[in-house]
Amino acid sequence: MDYAAEIQKLKKEKDVAILGHYYVDGAIQDLADYVGDSFYLAKIGQQIPQKNILLAGVVFMGESVKILNPEKNVLVPDLEASCSLVEGAPFEKYLAWRRQYPDALCMTYINSSAEVKSISDVIITSSNAAQILASIPADRRILFGPDQHLGKWLSKQTGRDMIFWPGSCQVHILFNANRLKELIAQNPEALVIAHPECDDEILKQATVIGATSKLLAEVETNKKYNKFIIATETGIFHEMKKRRPDAELIQAPVVDEQCKCNDCPFMKMNSVEKIYHALKTFKPMVSIPEDLRTKAFTSLDRMMKITSGLPVSWPELFQG
Repeated sequence: MDYAAEIQKLKKEKDVAILGHYYVDGAIQDLADYVGDSFYLAKIGQQIPQKNILLAGVVFMGESVKILNPEKNVLVPDLEASCSLVEGAPFEKYLAWRRQYPDALCMTYINSSAEVKSISDVIITSSNAAQILASIPADRRILFGPDQHLGKWLSKQTGRDMIFWPGSCQVHILFNANRLKELIAQNPEALVIAHPECDDEILKQATVIGATSKLLAEVETNKKYNKFIIATETGIFHEMKKRRPDAELIQAPVVDEQCKCNDCPFMKMNSVEKIYHALKTFKPMVSIPEDLRTKAFTSLDRMMKITSGLPVSWPELFQG
């Protein structure tokens, strides 16, 4: 079967827009109507006219789109496509941690469950975290979770103290600092760029640190370099190669030379065949109870308002 052709037919017949993350396979990115990082996908989900959305990425991204767009049907290719950060921040434990600091404001990375979002004050992504942090009053204590590496990098950049949930991304923490140092010595003409979810020992060796969209823009626009060493998930290479076919892109090394540990196993659960079946059957569909959705909406809506330059109010105490 020509799945790509069938998918194009089904999209038109059923009024579906396909949103794809940069970490899914290149064949899926090429089929998607919109490709971007987690913030872009959340934002574009509010803007497109289609009544139905298929989110090719991981489930928390589909949840975020559904939370912001309750009137739309949101499909995902595989409901088992989770995230190590989501699994490392279970709701009951996150709630207990949250309750320890009722006077603090809780900034939660979008890589989190709908339940965790429902007890957070504002959601952030790596591309807008600094902007959102700047909007929080300087005298407020801040909780940051679930990715401690992103939080610690943000704290260093801004000088704001935070209390961190001890979570990490299973892909970004496996880059090896010693092997990276050797690779840099072998390629002194390369620019090293890294995602802030990486360990600090990796970030110390990077010249450019930023969200997936920032790393992509760096490769596309920085014509001073024709070689880049890149510490993030491999899926982004597909778009980078399209935008800079002349550049040499080198994946930063991981601990085990035989392991493809810089591939996110959850992102790679997406496939063209699964997308076809999801469009054909209209399953699996993201479903969130309305009371949970409305609670989670508050923190996501604050993110969208702040990034749009709109004022927000902050609660004095956590009541959960």
